[in-house]
Amino acid sequence: MTKIKICGLFLPRDIDFVNAAQPDYAGFVFAKSRREIGEDAAREFRKRLDPSIQSVGVFVDAPVERVLRLYDDGVIDVAQLHGQEDSDYIAELKKHTGLPVIKAIRVDSREDILRAKSTPADYPLLDNGAGGTGARFDWSLIKGLDRPYFLAGGIGADNIDRAFALCPYCIDVSSGAETEGVKDENKIRHLVIKTRGGAS
Repeated sequence: MTKIKICGLFLPRDIDFVNAAQPDYAGFVFAKSRREIGEDAAREFRKRLDPSIQSVGVFVDAPVERVLRLYDDGVIDVAQLHGQEDSDYIAELKKHTGLPVIKAIRVDSREDILRAKSTPADYPLLDNGAGGTGARFDWSLIKGLDRPYFLAGGIGADNIDRAFALCPYCIDVSSGAETEGVKDENKIRHLVIKTRGGAS
């Protein structure tokens, strides 16, 4: 069954929304963004997050030490990398921990799908490049990707069924779970229910 991640939680009430809806993953952005969250706030949020929901830290070219600190402190379960992090960076993370790693790949062409196939990360994340913008890339390019992957970029209630048809390991939603720039409880619930195969 396809999993779902609700990304970009930055208000205290967002934790209440995901605890009620029960997605598989909740994302905290530790990079410059309107959804950026500080480490202290993330620690508090994590304490309130249902332990059955895995927390994902989203980073852009962060020092390895910062990622490892948040993992060691129990703030994140998974690292999601959106910068120029290379194979050596990923290997360094993996050497010190059992930390699962997601590596974002900007998809503009079939060559990018080949890069996704070869990343040493546990999962490639296919996106349009600029996370959280609500823009979708050409999903027809995905054909032939034969490893589990996260699908992001412009996914919402209007096209999540099309996303399911691509058989991603996980659907990653940020702006599609928002209204006027903040997380929307009803949208989150609807997206999770759809992912679980129910009617909302």
